Amino acid sequence: MTQTTRIVLANRPKGRPQPTDFRTETAELPELQDGQVLLETLYLSLDPYMRGRMSAAKSYADPVEIGAVMVGGTVARVAQSRNADWNEGDIVACGNGWQTHAISSGAGLRRVDPDVAPPSTALHVLGMTGFTAWAGLGNIGKPAKGETVAVAAASGPVGSMVGQIAKLRGARAVGIAGGAEKCAYLVNELGFDAAVDHRAEDFPQRLAEACPDGIDVYFENVGGPVWDAVLPLLNLYARVPVCGIVAHYNDHGETTGPDRLPGTMGAILSRSLTLRGFIMSEFMEAQMGDFLTEASAWVAEGKLHWREDMVDGLDAAPEAFIGMLEGKNFGKLIVKVADL
Repeated sequence: MTQTTRIVLANRPKGRPQPTDFRTETAELPELQDGQVLLETLYLSLDPYMRGRMSAAKSYADPVEIGAVMVGGTVARVAQSRNADWNEGDIVACGNGWQTHAISSGAGLRRVDPDVAPPSTALHVLGMTGFTAWAGLGNIGKPAKGETVAVAAASGPVGSMVGQIAKLRGARAVGIAGGAEKCAYLVNELGFDAAVDHRAEDFPQRLAEACPDGIDVYFENVGGPVWDAVLPLLNLYARVPVCGIVAHYNDHGETTGPDRLPGTMGAILSRSLTLRGFIMSEFMEAQMGDFLTEASAWVAEGKLHWREDMVDGLDAAPEAFIGMLEGKNFGKLIVKVADL
C-alpha cells in the first residue's frame, strides 16, 4: 500500500484566500489494478485559474468540492505500472493536483522527454501556459509583422510566452509588469521592445509613450487599472484575447466605483474592436501537437527563454499560491514535490 499526502479545499474563500482554506491529509491508496499506474508527483504547477475553482460560482469548469484535492497540473514519475503503455521510471505530464501520489488509468498522460528540456518545462513553456499563449495569440490575436502586441502580467508564464512568440512572428512586443526588476527582465533577457511598470503613478502616460503607434493586439491577463490604460490606445480593428482578469479574482461582494461599461462598449463599436474570451482547452485537441512541435524547435534553437519560481515541498503550496495572486512570484510558480 502507498500513502499519499494531499492538500484539500477546506473552505470556500471570501475574497483573499487564507491558509485555513486548505487542509493537509494523508490517505492510503488501493493496490494497483490491471491497466493502472501509480504516479509520484515531482512538480506541481500553481496557476491563477485555481482561485476560480475554489468558488462555487458557475464557470467553465466544475468547482473543487469541499474536502476534495485541489486541482493542478503536474509532472510525475511512474512509480509502479500494470499498464503495458507505461514503464516504471517514465516521466509524464498529468493532472494529479495537490498530492504526492495518485493512481491513473493511463488516460490523458503525456510523455515527457528529459532530453528535450527540463521536465518542469512541461508545466509552462512546453505545457499549459505556453500553449495558452500560443493558441490565444494565434487564433485570436493574429499579430501581423510590424504590429504592436501588448501583454499584461508579462513576466509570468503566459505573458512572457506571448511577447516572445509575438517577436518570433515579426511583431513589436510591449510588456506590462509590476516593478523595475521584472520590466528589466522583459527587455534584457526576453527581448521585448519595451516594458512598462504598472505600479508607476504615471503608468498610463508611460504606456502611451511605449506604444507611439497604438496597440494592435492586447493579450489580457489582468484587467483593472491596466485595462483602463490600454483601452484608449487600442487601434482600429485591434484584437483582445481575454485570457484572465487576475486583478479581480479575489473580489467579493458588490463592486463600487464608476460604471465603465458604456465607455468600453462605445470603444468596441467606434473602433471595431474584437474582444474574445477563451479557455485553452477549446483549442487543445486540434492544436496541441502543432504547438509542441513548434515550441520544442524554438527551445532547441534557443529562441525561447523562461524563468521558474520554484518552492520546495507540497506544504509550501498554499502560501505560495496566495502570494501568486498578489504578484509576489517572479516567473512560473512551481512546487517541487519530490526529487527527479
